[in-house]
Amino acid sequence: MPTKSPVAPGPRPPIGSRAGAESPGQRQDRHAAPPQSSPEVTVVDPTMVKRAVSAAALGNAMEWFDFGVYSYIAVTLGHVFFPSGNPTAQLLSTFGAFAAAFLVRPIGGMVFGPLGDRIGRQKVLAITMIMMAVGTFAIGLIPSYATIGVGAPILLLVARLVQGFSTGGEYGGASTFIAEYAPDKKRGFLGSWLEFGTLAGYVGGAGLVTLMTALLSTEDLNSWGWRIPFLIAGPMGIIGLYLRMRLEETPAFAQLEKEARTKEKERREAEKRIGIREMVFGQWRSMLLCVGLVLVFNVTDYMLLSYMPSYLTSELKYDETHGLLVVLAVMVLMMVVQPFAGRLSDRFGRRPVIAAGCAGFLLLSVPALLLIRQGSLVAIALGMAALGLLLVTFTSTMPAALPALFPTKVRYGSLSIGFNISVSLFGGTTPLVVTALIGATGNKMMPAYYMMAAAVIGGIAVWRMSESARRPLPGSPPAVETAAEAQEAVRAAR
Repeated sequence: MPTKSPVAPGPRPPIGSRAGAESPGQRQDRHAAPPQSSPEVTVVDPTMVKRAVSAAALGNAMEWFDFGVYSYIAVTLGHVFFPSGNPTAQLLSTFGAFAAAFLVRPIGGMVFGPLGDRIGRQKVLAITMIMMAVGTFAIGLIPSYATIGVGAPILLLVARLVQGFSTGGEYGGASTFIAEYAPDKKRGFLGSWLEFGTLAGYVGGAGLVTLMTALLSTEDLNSWGWRIPFLIAGPMGIIGLYLRMRLEETPAFAQLEKEARTKEKERREAEKRIGIREMVFGQWRSMLLCVGLVLVFNVTDYMLLSYMPSYLTSELKYDETHGLLVVLAVMVLMMVVQPFAGRLSDRFGRRPVIAAGCAGFLLLSVPALLLIRQGSLVAIALGMAALGLLLVTFTSTMPAALPALFPTKVRYGSLSIGFNISVSLFGGTTPLVVTALIGATGNKMMPAYYMMAAAVIGGIAVWRMSESARRPLPGSPPAVETAAEAQEAVRAAR
């Protein structure tokens, strides 16, 4: 465990000296006031902030490393675990096991989210990291269908359910962790590294499978080569767990615990009994905004990164390898732009950046898809790049915008529940729904229309949300980087 506090110890005594002379009753009254009026200011430790961002981003990278590996090696997994003799049935069975993880994500959010609000963010994120690593590593150890028969696909399904359950507590916890550590003026920039980890994990997983496919024969890939990407999750999980165990609890949660100890027993017990009902219905407006924002974020995300390679191959008859390489190149471009877009959200606000993305998808989805449908490599690359840059407006801002919707005492739980419900209902189903719409209507422009519909819903959510850039999180005091900024915040509060 770390010996260094997540809050820099030096400047706290003079800033909190006024609070230190107050009685518990006075501190309770002061806590009831808006954070801007509080004389307490959190001065963050830059070293701990960097550790928090690294540990949170690595967990997201690990989740999407598995996502990239599973998506790109699906055909091989179909041969290994579902040898029906029908390639289509094999692929459907493989993706059925993949989709099963989405069904349990909301359940994981309902378990890990409230637990993170009760026992702390750091502990729960360590648990989810262990479960993700174990689930992914276990896939690499499962015997083939030829060895143990029907037990092989059953074990694959169990491993996927473990992954999905743990993932339900990962994004909400990771974004909460970074948001509560970050100084108010840099929350967008630091939060953007969470999705940088997402892109890095996906590129790493998909790139590794592409390399293995090029280097190994089909026989070697089917017999033992497919296990390598999954077994890599073991060392990655150990590294991620080490990083997370070195962290202190977030300043916001530590402050909540400190204040709880000064309150009467009844109030403390009431806070411990915060349940699903309060996290959902007690935050119903913020929950609806969360679902709407996550909807536009994930529909466009899964459309571009998951569905478009299949769309290029199945609908446009484009070469599969070239289509995958284009998607990988777009993700690398997004990684480069990601931190800069995060800084823009700190300077101009979350709402303008997200609104620009919604407007962009509403206006440019059809032109971009028409460009892609021309079929040339240059046209496809330009169309995909345009959609990827629009997607960055969401990936760079959501890790900072979503935690700011909820107060500290229910932030992890409410965000995890809202996020995973929206992902399971709308994000993860995007490829299936769009494929069905194209089949029913024969209209190959359906991906553009679907993204436009999501942009309208996202635009409504942005219109109704409050700006959170450069402001304290609800229920938390201002967070700054230096003692001088702290003194300035105290003067502004007074």
